[in-house]
Amino acid sequence: MDRTGQIAVIFVSTRTESDAAGYAAAAEVMDRLAAGQPGYRGVDSARGADGIGITVSWWADEASALAWRAHPDHAAIRDRGRAEWYSQYEVAVARVGRSYEWGDNS
Repeated sequence: MDRTGQIAVIFVSTRTESDAAGYAAAAEVMDRLAAGQPGYRGVDSARGADGIGITVSWWADEASALAWRAHPDHAAIRDRGRAEWYSQYEVAVARVGRSYEWGDNS
């Protein structure tokens, strides 16, 4: 899939050991909610056994990414994440200048 020109919102986090079931449920709700937003282009996510995770959400443009950040349900879950589920996180936002893929799925 060519991601050239898309906005990548890169979320690198460290999970606490608190409320794994609540976290999983909230993540599922956020995935569904994000997928319904204008400009949504997908998400890729991985988490290691050490609790460090990387999630990249893909957006058509900056306005779509900002609208997702401002969504009230997303904001509420973000606040809960800070209070319960993450010991730290970092967000980086970038416009993709070049994109290619290789493998069985390409």
